[in-house]
Amino acid sequence: MAAPPTPVLGQSLTSSEAAIGASAIRKATLRLIPLMALGYGTAYMDRVNISFASLQMNRDLHFSATVYGFGAGLFFLSYAACEVPSNLLLYRFGARRWLARIMITWGLLAIGMLFVRTPGQFYTVRFLLGMSEAGFFPGVVFYLMQWFPPELRARTVSRFYISLPLSAAFMGLIAGALLNLDGHLGLRGWQWLFLVEGLPAVLLGIAFFLFVPDTPTHAKWLTEDERQWIFHNVHQNPSGNAHHTESIGHALLDPRVWQIGIFELLMLMSIYGYIFIAPQFVQSITHLSITKTGFTICALSLLGVPAMLLGAMHSDHAHSRSQGRYWHIIPCCLVMAAALAVCGLSTFPPVVISALVFLQISYNSMQGPFWALPASFFKGRSAAAGIAAVNTLGIIGGFLGPYWMGVAKDLTGNHQRGLLTLSVPLLAAAGIMLYMHRQGLPSPDSSLIADSS
Repeated sequence: MAAPPTPVLGQSLTSSEAAIGASAIRKATLRLIPLMALGYGTAYMDRVNISFASLQMNRDLHFSATVYGFGAGLFFLSYAACEVPSNLLLYRFGARRWLARIMITWGLLAIGMLFVRTPGQFYTVRFLLGMSEAGFFPGVVFYLMQWFPPELRARTVSRFYISLPLSAAFMGLIAGALLNLDGHLGLRGWQWLFLVEGLPAVLLGIAFFLFVPDTPTHAKWLTEDERQWIFHNVHQNPSGNAHHTESIGHALLDPRVWQIGIFELLMLMSIYGYIFIAPQFVQSITHLSITKTGFTICALSLLGVPAMLLGAMHSDHAHSRSQGRYWHIIPCCLVMAAALAVCGLSTFPPVVISALVFLQISYNSMQGPFWALPASFFKGRSAAAGIAAVNTLGIIGGFLGPYWMGVAKDLTGNHQRGLLTLSVPLLAAAGIMLYMHRQGLPSPDSSLIADSS
């Protein structure tokens, strides 16, 4: 984990206040970010590990591409339906208890995937898995915004969000070994994968309950001066946006929430459409073994780590410039669209792998700047609702993408035509960001959270 940056404290602060702020940020970074990163990495792994399991599971259980795609995407429908209620319950019951509850529940259900035998059972467990995980990601974003000032928020998000490419890389490394346990102790390889990858969520849920403070006020490892610094520089930030509101209804009806939410829907439709067929697609193009396919996915995923960190760092440095966040996002969408189009049109392995390199780098480099946008519009309960509403709209794309790819595969006999069509939503997503820029909607970095008492 990179060392936390010294906060930008402004010209009026004394060296003593600057030292207090730097110490508070350093402690919060080291105490919270690694645990949040492990939690989200485990969530992502348990969400998409069926992409590797499908290399054996679909054959063993006689699942068609449509059955698999529908089940893969069904997770996101229940996730979306429960997103806002879950985030409001986190606000009511506190991060420690609610995030722990989420993790333990989804861990047990992820392990339960090993008992699936029929399409109906597959759909049911995926639906319940989405319901149980709902609220974790926006809950973590909401929680971390209580600890870090505006000028550090894209980097804060990226530091825990790098667990996404890291967990994808980890899956690639171990998937072959787990699938090669096929027949050991009477379990198929894909069953071993669900068992081994579901256990960490349960263990981490216990760790969250024991070690995560609900608010800076509850953090025994902060001094009183450090708590006061966080309160005045995060909760009472003088650069607060005039558009802040405590009304949940106001947040849910705000056009910025809908515009950013539809943007995320289009982006996730494309990226999850690819992610859930990535091992199958890479293996079909390269004709590699399962183990070597996993290593290839691992190498591609690792490219996302520096891309995410550097993209967020550059975005934070430029956030004071008018409309700065938008111009970190629009080019990434265009590059992703081009990469998916190449994957849909070419069968030459070096060309396809090169396109996937650009896809990974572009997707990950936009994450910090993107999540700094919805995290800047609201505070208090409206922030919990607003961030969750954005993710609720967006996560529907996680259903549409995999389901469409399954249908396209059954209709055409391969994944390429489906990947080609996934470039279209990304072009529309770039158009939304361009529209927001031209409408003059700010990309602010103002204070997000009011005190949560």
